[in-house]
Amino acid sequence: MATIRLHDVTKIFTGAHTGPKFVAKRAHDPAIHRHFTETLTGSGPVTALDHVTLTIPNGSTLAVVGPSGCGKSTLLRVIAGLTDYRGDVFYDAQNVNELVPGDRYIGMVFQDYALYPHFAGHGNLRFFFDLHKTPDAEAEERIRVTSEIMGIGFKELLKYKPGALSGGQRQRIAIGRALVRKPKLFLFDEPLSNLDAKLRTQTRVEIKRLLHRFEITAIYVTHDQLEAIAIGDAIAVMQAGRIVQMGTFQELLNDPGSAFVAGFLGLPPMNLFKGTVRDGALDLGTLTVPLPAGIAAHAHNGQAVTLGIRPETVAVHPGERASAAGIRLEGTIDVIEPDFGRRRQVVYAHTDDLSYSVIASLDLHLAQGYPLPVVFPFDALYFFDTESDNRIRAS
Repeated sequence: MATIRLHDVTKIFTGAHTGPKFVAKRAHDPAIHRHFTETLTGSGPVTALDHVTLTIPNGSTLAVVGPSGCGKSTLLRVIAGLTDYRGDVFYDAQNVNELVPGDRYIGMVFQDYALYPHFAGHGNLRFFFDLHKTPDAEAEERIRVTSEIMGIGFKELLKYKPGALSGGQRQRIAIGRALVRKPKLFLFDEPLSNLDAKLRTQTRVEIKRLLHRFEITAIYVTHDQLEAIAIGDAIAVMQAGRIVQMGTFQELLNDPGSAFVAGFLGLPPMNLFKGTVRDGALDLGTLTVPLPAGIAAHAHNGQAVTLGIRPETVAVHPGERASAAGIRLEGTIDVIEPDFGRRRQVVYAHTDDLSYSVIASLDLHLAQGYPLPVVFPFDALYFFDTESDNRIRAS
């Protein structure tokens, strides 16, 4: 276990990138080598990580979310030592820039399992020990202990090759293979993407149980916000190679630092409307919103400003906040998505050319095409500078 710290780490891919040679030189494990050999097309440079500085405390789990191509997987590769980079990576106080992946004591779990197809489950777990010429007795004892930790039915899976196992079973073998090495650090690269909904839930619980039991420092890359919320002690949001904000899900939800974070997180995410400041108000075309004094002090005439409001804070008439001071709109329902588990429904509606989503109780009888009176409470509004994307905070 270790505190992981990145200082000013940058990774740029170019047409002349030497990643495959670097990986071949540094990756002892053939499966890891195959998984991370990079093929690039085109000659233009691509900045995958842009001066990233990050600290992951010992024993905690950081969930990393962001759109495709933002640098999430590259972040894992850098920490694992599977690609070259500029900057420094520390495990506790040790700079590991010159350590090969095999000496970093990492356990990696991939989206596509990355198991050796010609080995049974037992051989996949044992390969690490054979590579390091570990005595048979010690290797078998580690495999036995790992099988007990992984729970009921895991020992039976060790008899079969990956081709005879289901996706969930293969992922259990992959997690066991990472755990048997007694890693200082767990790296998960979208490990549940190939599983169905039930298996995703079961495997997610199993991963969380293992991380909690062993307090292993972990980085969990995912597109799924539910996974990030369930597994991460903290969540980092990435955009274009940078970590733009980090915190608990509730902190990111309630206090987004940018329109990108506000529009990325949340189920559904924040409603965002682009407008222009004119004479102390925000002109949205068919709607004019007076700016609070604390916001108006930071805005100027002609400035492009984005208005935001969370769907769950919109008051749907009749509702408990229907009488609150705010922007009153007469909407028309476009689509309704019931959420029976939480006794709510997500309603997508529009007023003129403004489209938005709101959360309503299942007790409200709504239907497509019906009118929907709503109120955007003034105390629930967010404002962002459209050009910089940054939040405009009241004085």
